[in-house]
Amino acid sequence: MKIISFIIDNKQNNLTIEFSDSKNMESAQLSFEYLRISSPVNSAKNLKSGQAQVTSHKKEVVLVNIESVAKHGYRLIFNDGHNAIYAEAYIHTLVHEHEVRWQHYLTELKVSGHSREAMINIKQL
Repeated sequence: MKIISFIIDNKQNNLTIEFSDSKNMESAQLSFEYLRISSPVNSAKNLKSGQAQVTSHKKEVVLVNIESVAKHGYRLIFNDGHNAIYAEAYIHTLVHEHEVRWQHYLTELKVSGHSREAMINIKQL
């Protein structure tokens, strides 16, 4: 299935992804936090270092922009300064494995003693 559109919903803090193939359309919603903690950059760092590092304090992160990066995928840009290219196949994986990956993340946070909550409160006026 091919991604045909993204809808950034800042009120709900989620991204709606619409997919289409020759027969049907479907959509999925992923939270900004889930997308941020699932960044392919984080995965690559963990592979290089040989040990898993938990990305924490991202509950309030906001997805500010999405850029198409030709055949490579889509660059997701977050308000914490992080950006990464998410391949279309990886986005499909995030959608289909959402529940398992999210529960794994929550378990890792608990074991490590980290939190989803922001370290400091920042308000934009």
